[in-house]
Amino acid sequence: MSLELKLPELGENIDSGQVVKILVAPGESIAVDQPVLEVETGKATIEVPSAVAGKVIAVLVAQGDTVKVGQVLATLEPVAGEAKPAAAPAVEKVPAAPAAAPPEPAEAPPPAPPSPRAPEAVTTLPRAQPAAAPSPAVAGGVAAAAPHVRQFAREIGVDIQQVAGSGPGGRVSVEDVKRHAREAGASGAAAAPTTAARLASEGPLPDVSKFGPIERVPLSTIRQITAQQMSRAWGAIPHVMLESQADVTELEAFRQRYKARAEAAGGKLTVTAIMVRIVAAALREFPSFNASADLAAKELVLKKYVHVGVAADTPRGLLVPVVRDADKKTLVQLSVEVNQLAEKARLGKLAPVELQGGSMSVTNLGGLGVGHFTAVINHPEVAILALGKASMQPVWSEGQFQPRLMLPLSLSIDHRVIDGADGARFLRFVVDAIEQPLLLAL
Repeated sequence: MSLELKLPELGENIDSGQVVKILVAPGESIAVDQPVLEVETGKATIEVPSAVAGKVIAVLVAQGDTVKVGQVLATLEPVAGEAKPAAAPAVEKVPAAPAAAPPEPAEAPPPAPPSPRAPEAVTTLPRAQPAAAPSPAVAGGVAAAAPHVRQFAREIGVDIQQVAGSGPGGRVSVEDVKRHAREAGASGAAAAPTTAARLASEGPLPDVSKFGPIERVPLSTIRQITAQQMSRAWGAIPHVMLESQADVTELEAFRQRYKARAEAAGGKLTVTAIMVRIVAAALREFPSFNASADLAAKELVLKKYVHVGVAADTPRGLLVPVVRDADKKTLVQLSVEVNQLAEKARLGKLAPVELQGGSMSVTNLGGLGVGHFTAVINHPEVAILALGKASMQPVWSEGQFQPRLMLPLSLSIDHRVIDGADGARFLRFVVDAIEQPLLLAL
């Protein structure tokens, strides 16, 4: 009796992933909890383990395939006396993720083959194809809608081509857009497909091969998600950027003085880790920055938790792991957690839950030599703080110029939620905290 290894639940609003590595081969014996393959889901690479020990009969997917939750990935022959698992193996990297399949084969989820008991039927499963985008509201044409309706749809991140109109001839109204957003989870659940459809609507790229040789390289899953998220954020959020600089001379002395304590705990007392502590305190002081705009409901969602995202540069692309309850952790604890998340991001070992739920994000390109830059807000957050490279500058103080280490800062805010004056106050709070580092020890 063969068993089917199916793709389990991967995280909130994640229904598919891309196979990036096959770790076993037909005929190979495997142990319980041994990883069978790796699946990339937007911004996390997850190992899918086997729930039983046995021999691999067949691997039904190939590297590069897009697979859905509940889809059969491989068939296994359990060792003699091995009982069938009560549920599909859960991905251990995702806490509290439910099993993908119920215990009885007859109740297998829709993506599975029609005859779960028959290996023959499973073996002939064709290679998985990317999930198709929802049908447009008007097949083959442009959705009928007034200009103000189209603008409203853009502001809340809804692709109007996906909205079913209730008016004459399928005409789309504001209420239709609101209903679509609510049904899609207030626009969040439909973020990837609607943005993909909007990007596709830009039309084909002009033929650049006529000017010389070219090479076409498929976009990675992470790059596709990044493109979708950035297009959505930049198109829907009216960004306002505020700039300042902070004297980090004393902060650097503070960092050098206490970095050994962080290293002893397994962390690194970096400027980024310190900024997570400062931003967490600022979010408590300015609740409107710890919020999300729900325009469909005409409400501002104020978050009672403080989770700070930290942008990480990885071989796979930009990732933003989230430090949870950053306001409740000591500087040493934050230095350890930021270091661990950065390492997991580089190795592709982040779980989906570690990339969700941020209140606000921090990004630092100072280590790459960038003196000043502005950042795109990570929707549905309403602000992001960018750090550049600190440099020694002459600063006029007490009747003379003194050499001081100055750090450039750039704060991007969502002007729908935050006014410029409030942004200035937030940035002033951050600068004051940076320039009084001893307060961090309190």
